[in-house]
Amino acid sequence: MRRVAVLGATGSIGASALDVIARHPDRLRAEVLVAGSNVDALLGLCRVHRPAHAAIADESGYVRLREGLAAAGLSTQAHAGMAAIDALAADACNDTVVAAIVGAAGLTSLLSVERTGKRLRLANKKSLVLAGELLTSTARTAAATIIPIDSEHNAIFQCLPAEAMLAAGDGLDGLPGLRRIQLTASGGPFRGRRRDELSAVTPAQAVAHPKWSMGPKISVDSATLMNKGLEVIEAHHLFGLPGSRIDVLVHPQSLVHSLVEFVDGSTLAQLGLPDMRTALAVGFAWPQRIESGVAGLDLLAQGSLNFEPPDLETFPCLRLAYAALETGGTAPAVLNAANEVAVSAFLQGRIGFLSIPALVEEALERIPSRNADSLDALLDADARARAATTESISRKVCA
Repeated sequence: MRRVAVLGATGSIGASALDVIARHPDRLRAEVLVAGSNVDALLGLCRVHRPAHAAIADESGYVRLREGLAAAGLSTQAHAGMAAIDALAADACNDTVVAAIVGAAGLTSLLSVERTGKRLRLANKKSLVLAGELLTSTARTAAATIIPIDSEHNAIFQCLPAEAMLAAGDGLDGLPGLRRIQLTASGGPFRGRRRDELSAVTPAQAVAHPKWSMGPKISVDSATLMNKGLEVIEAHHLFGLPGSRIDVLVHPQSLVHSLVEFVDGSTLAQLGLPDMRTALAVGFAWPQRIESGVAGLDLLAQGSLNFEPPDLETFPCLRLAYAALETGGTAPAVLNAANEVAVSAFLQGRIGFLSIPALVEEALERIPSRNADSLDALLDADARARAATTESISRKVCA
């Protein structure tokens, strides 16, 4: 029986993880459920899955959580605060952790898990962008096993040969026969547009993804191709390949999730319907396969599959991500923080769509990269980038 801690249980990834877990009561159990501030949603999940522990990051929700568990007649123990969540993540009550807490908030729990050498199923891509060097070195020291749950990186994982199994981020740069990996991108809502056609884009247009219903931040990142740039950085840390061996292909059907090319001319691709439960089932059962609840792919019904190169002139955020990766150190943390501030300002109607990459580029130019060898250094770079970008936005708004 694999005992699973789901960090970020009330989000979409948490819901998918719990769906897969519930399909396999003989081999998977939700032992720990963690949420940010939604006590009611967490209580609902506890009533269904009956975990041993439940934790809410917002400490003001502790009493409601504890009393709600008692009122439901559950023996689930209530916890609150990030320190308690970090301790639960590292506790021996679970052996597998699904890490889906968004952004920097999930960093300390990730490090706690890695230091124990547990199985980490990683869905928090921003943590690798912010602190990839630190996370992979920590995992390597503790011999922790990382399997990515992000669909593109999970696809690469599935296409790799058995001897290239992801163990503690050892990296594939020296793997004989591997030429490159290719991440696919849907292209977002503005695929095929020219740069001059994007100056008047509204937030409502930017969040209207042609394939999926996502949160506003990730939808805008998809529209700017920054989301794919962040995935390039994530792939670098997960697979140990330089940016020159990580390509991006625009694939509007979103059925081919990634490809791996070998020196003999072979290219392996992972295909499937766009559903996170497939990647989660791989993460839970690997190297075996289990039912995920996702239907098979009917290629005859899907029709043609198309591919095209990304337009880096119209969507410079992808180019900036490659540049930050090349610079290394704290540059990816600066990229991520500046982008978050810029996207927030765009969604509030304070800046235009094309100002997002301009602000990110300005932050990368203003804030020099430093060694990314400690959490303090990374969080400092994050804070400086946010402050600098906020200042730049204020100047633009007031001008």
